[in-house]
Amino acid sequence: MSDIEKIHGITPDLTRENVDRLLALFPDVATEITDPKTGRTERAVDFDALKERLGDVAEGNRERYQFTWPGKREAKRLAREPIAKTLRPIKERSKDWDTTQNLYIEGDNLDALKLLRENYAGKVKLIYIDPPYNTGHDFVYDDDFSQTQDEFNAESGEYNEEGGRLVANPESNGRFHSDWCSMIYPRLLLARDLLTQDGAIFISIDDNEIQNLRKICDEIFGANNFLAQITWEKRYTRSNNAKLFASLTDWVLAYRKSPNLSLLRESRSEKTNSIYSNPDKDPRGPWTSVSYVNPATKTQRPNLAYPLINPITGKTVIHPTNAWKYEHSTYEKHVAENRLYWGQKGENSYPRLKKIPF
Repeated sequence: MSDIEKIHGITPDLTRENVDRLLALFPDVATEITDPKTGRTERAVDFDALKERLGDVAEGNRERYQFTWPGKREAKRLAREPIAKTLRPIKERSKDWDTTQNLYIEGDNLDALKLLRENYAGKVKLIYIDPPYNTGHDFVYDDDFSQTQDEFNAESGEYNEEGGRLVANPESNGRFHSDWCSMIYPRLLLARDLLTQDGAIFISIDDNEIQNLRKICDEIFGANNFLAQITWEKRYTRSNNAKLFASLTDWVLAYRKSPNLSLLRESRSEKTNSIYSNPDKDPRGPWTSVSYVNPATKTQRPNLAYPLINPITGKTVIHPTNAWKYEHSTYEKHVAENRLYWGQKGENSYPRLKKIPF
């Protein structure tokens, strides 16, 4: 049975999961309450006891750093709310069903993320999303399913291909930014759960919500897991229709799940590899090199002017006009680490600094 055939049923109650994690950390803050709707008694968190354990750090109306908007509490609830839905495989429309390692899913992405979390939590290495931009013309997802279809049709009449409700977010809307933040927040919460500990997420966005999106990502992924705010050139010519400034770029925000991701490096191509060699049989492997000579003169950088020793010939080397690129203590470190190359027989007038890849 494939993974896709296993993804069905009722998703877990994430609120209960969070309570259990908290009580596992602080068992002394546990209490019992009775649910007035069901009459069932269940474990809960005594928040007064929890505040005592945490030193009562941010209670009541004290000023504190936070990013919020109308609807944020509901957005968190949406992410935690269990659903009873199924991802249904359509084998007749699929290609290489028995051998493919990929899934193509159609439907509301919030529901899909909740269902995927069951089988793929902590297993996804990389996520890229291109959410609706808040331009005032695009549509964003409507997560309020309390209206009947007739009521909703009377208001907008907009549906996506799968029958999911969409709602316009024009500038006349009094909650222009709040609606967009409430849309993206629960989806990013669930996306984080899918990532491996060394996983990363890349999110395309434009100028309208880049500041809010970065604050949301700082909260969900942690500001220390911010990787980059990449500038993407979306067009190469100016817009003659622009009345003020023409936007030529959008953004891609990159965050990691945790510090376990400590290196992002593209594999070297055959052309790139051609510049690496190992003429002195350095045990660290092939390397390339750069000049040790500074473009600045000795007069301009007197602290970088000092004699070098060619270790092969034993000769003292002083540049007649220019300084070196590094101060003397760094030069000594380069010598100790065998980072300077003078030629196989010491024939170079000046050393080259080895650039050894990771």
